[in-house]
Amino acid sequence: MKYRHEIKYTISNAQAELLKRELKTMMSFDTNAFYEDGSYLIRSLYFDDLDSSAYYEKLDGVLYRKKYRIRIYNDDESYIRLEAKMKHNQLTAKKQVLISHDIYSKIINGNIDDIDSTNKPLLNEFLTDMRLKHLVPSVIVEYHRLAYIYPISDVRITFDSHIKSGLYNYELFDEKKPTYELIPDGTQVLEVKYNEILPSTIATILSTASLCREAVSKFAKCRSIK
Repeated sequence: MKYRHEIKYTISNAQAELLKRELKTMMSFDTNAFYEDGSYLIRSLYFDDLDSSAYYEKLDGVLYRKKYRIRIYNDDESYIRLEAKMKHNQLTAKKQVLISHDIYSKIINGNIDDIDSTNKPLLNEFLTDMRLKHLVPSVIVEYHRLAYIYPISDVRITFDSHIKSGLYNYELFDEKKPTYELIPDGTQVLEVKYNEILPSTIATILSTASLCREAVSKFAKCRSIK
């Protein structure tokens, strides 16, 4: 498990378009690109305990924290990923494992004793925490993501827009899609992720925009409306 730098900003659509124009001259689109503009749809179901510990730890700025989510891309039922995201001070790390639709259904319906987690350490860890910490579905977060990648230092720059919440709907594949907009129109969330050092060529491009670093959490914003 490797910890990486993760820096977030809230930017205007105009700023985003200027940066995209510059970044695409030296970075590649993420292979998840689905729509014509190179973006793809992400929908995540987050879990929290009955005391909303993950939510309040984020608000309080706890230095080390962890949260679980189940994520799908472009409404694809054949590709479902369980993830654990860890935050340690200013660094982040992520563990992930593919799960079947059957396992996903058992998780959200509370039938976890029927799940075989053999040879899947992360799934076993998650199921153990569900039992011990009484984790339950918390909130759905949906957004469109445009991502650029760069091989040196494994740089990944993403632009997230149309960020919405499911509001009491915990079924990722429900026909009733999330509709509650969390980020005002004309605004996007920019995330810059990299390993040890951000290459100077990328840093130079980012410096051309008036960026103000912000601890933006799509999970926390969606939880705040409940």
